[in-house]
Amino acid sequence: MRIAVTGSIATDHLMTFPGWFSEQLLADRLDRVSLSFLADNLEVRRGGVAANIAFGLGVLGLRPVLVGAVGADFEPYRVWLKDHGVDTDSVHVSAERHTARFVCTTDRAQNQIATFYAGAMAEAREIDLREVAARTGRLELVLVSPDDPEAMLRHTRTCRDLGIPFAADPSQQLARLDGGEVRELVDGARFLFTNEYETALLLERTGWPEAEVLRRVGTWVTTHGEAGVRIHGEDRATLAVPAVEAAGVVDPTGVGDAFRAGFLAATLWGVPERCAAQLGCAVAATVLDYVGTQEYRLHRDSLLDRIRTTYGVGCTATLVTHLRGLT
Repeated sequence: MRIAVTGSIATDHLMTFPGWFSEQLLADRLDRVSLSFLADNLEVRRGGVAANIAFGLGVLGLRPVLVGAVGADFEPYRVWLKDHGVDTDSVHVSAERHTARFVCTTDRAQNQIATFYAGAMAEAREIDLREVAARTGRLELVLVSPDDPEAMLRHTRTCRDLGIPFAADPSQQLARLDGGEVRELVDGARFLFTNEYETALLLERTGWPEAEVLRRVGTWVTTHGEAGVRIHGEDRATLAVPAVEAAGVVDPTGVGDAFRAGFLAATLWGVPERCAAQLGCAVAATVLDYVGTQEYRLHRDSLLDRIRTTYGVGCTATLVTHLRGLT
């Protein structure tokens, strides 16, 4: 069961400013801003949508193939991912650019000033999925997640040419893509992933009503935060799965990526859709207990307890067989 996850690979540099940006901004001087904020905290986190999802799949016992572009500074990150079950041999290393970086400073009012450097991600369009498939063997599924737009389109076209099932997860790039590009990324997808806001934006971009989207995709999975997940399909009832309650949210970053990892892992195992969504929600709730998108740990008993407490025992017997590799 091989799945390739294409998309962004990045490093997040997150700083905290112990004051208020608003106190430093002068209303009559906004055309000549020159400010420096002394941060009292720095956290460097591994990130990127594709890397986050691949990490989750690896922890769950699959060996996902990560496909994206990085710089020569990626090596320590590569070791981390390989140690957690991710095949990184199809990651393109740029000779000129650094790995993508997100640099963000947050003040006491939770206002943020951020810069995203795409860096090597711009070279992801040079990656040919044919070579990935030739190296790894038959791919059961390719997830096309946010990346260089040309790379996203190329990977989708290659999947169609090779007859490889693909999942569309355009998320953050929806705002940048035009209608024709979004339609091309979505049309024929086995799975389409969006959150509630992205659902509205996707309908606006494509110009399609919801019924037309459902006609063109196999399964549309929409996350609704604390309200859980809704799974749609043409000519079928909507499946609503509530979220797993988290006692206290430490950090919400990466929750959607974690859900995708759990849902896709269970889907590749062949478990019922409801059980796949329940596992996805349980993994997502686990991420909320940690700071960072790849710092969480999954333990079989605690995952099953979360599922049993929220949904009952229905899916636990089905999932326990596939979670035996967890401690």
